[in-house]
Amino acid sequence: MNTGSDEPGEVAVAADKARTDRPEAGQGTGHEAERGLGSRAPEFVKARRLLHLSWQVGVFVVGLAVVGAGIVMLPLPGPGWVVIFGGMAIWATEFVWAQLVLRWTKRKVTEAAHRALDPRVRRRNITLTVIGLVIIGVLAGIYLWKFGLVMPWKIKDQ
Repeated sequence: MNTGSDEPGEVAVAADKARTDRPEAGQGTGHEAERGLGSRAPEFVKARRLLHLSWQVGVFVVGLAVVGAGIVMLPLPGPGWVVIFGGMAIWATEFVWAQLVLRWTKRKVTEAAHRALDPRVRRRNITLTVIGLVIIGVLAGIYLWKFGLVMPWKIKDQ
């Protein structure tokens, strides 16, 4: 929030317009660089300090609920990380720190995807997967050779 003016709404609107007019340094020409950082609240909300503060509290609470649900889904069935990043995206509509975290995360995921597509890395991953499957197959064969295969419904009472 901007302070130090009798009309904070006009200052906030002017600052947001100045942010969206120029791309950030070091950013590409993508959509996220064009929008800039800052609140995505409607102009009539940003023009009123109390309404904007209420808007921010509401966005924070909704984002917190979504992130909390994602954290609960991590050990339980469900798309935990997707929901957590969804909550971060909700926070990013209003808070600069969340926008910066999402930009950093997107950059790291893109870099990891490019590294994974490198032919040497793919070859290494395929080789390690085949070796792992062979080891699991050998261990399963040894277990079956030693103990045999007994179906649960044929287990004798002892």
